[in-house]
Amino acid sequence: MRRDGLSHKTVVGTLLFIAAAGLSGCSSIGGFAGAAAGVASGAVTSNPAVGYAIGLSVQAATDATTKYVFRNWQKAEQDEIAAVIGNLEVGQSHNWAIVHSVNYGNEHGEVRVTRLIDTPLALCKEVIFSVDTGDGPTLQRAWYVTSACRSDDVWKWAAAEPAAERWGSLQ
Repeated sequence: MRRDGLSHKTVVGTLLFIAAAGLSGCSSIGGFAGAAAGVASGAVTSNPAVGYAIGLSVQAATDATTKYVFRNWQKAEQDEIAAVIGNLEVGQSHNWAIVHSVNYGNEHGEVRVTRLIDTPLALCKEVIFSVDTGDGPTLQRAWYVTSACRSDDVWKWAAAEPAAERWGSLQ
């Protein structure tokens, strides 16, 4: 037993839990938070049913919050790209970038307008856009296709599912 009252097994278990949570990605945050809350509350109340109920509640709340944050980040990224699209003519390209208030998920790339779609209902532009990872010699680009349409004077993302793998955290 250590001076602070924690056993060596408890400390090692906690460190392994934190490492697993960090390596598992954002889609597992709710599960880990729910498990931690369930175990802690079950131990405090000595009632596994209470621990299970609290664990499920924490997991659901954490999952909902995580999805909400990612949806807002996705919308901000799409709005940024659509704003760039609105200022381009067919054949033109321009860089785009999004910087979130939290220094995570910041993205950048290039947008190229490939086609103008002018109908009595809407003015739209079809584009290809890249999402760049790294810089200089380590630069990697992934290309996607989408559309943006003008609504009043604002350009908005028009594709419901531009690339399912691109927005994987929302599936």
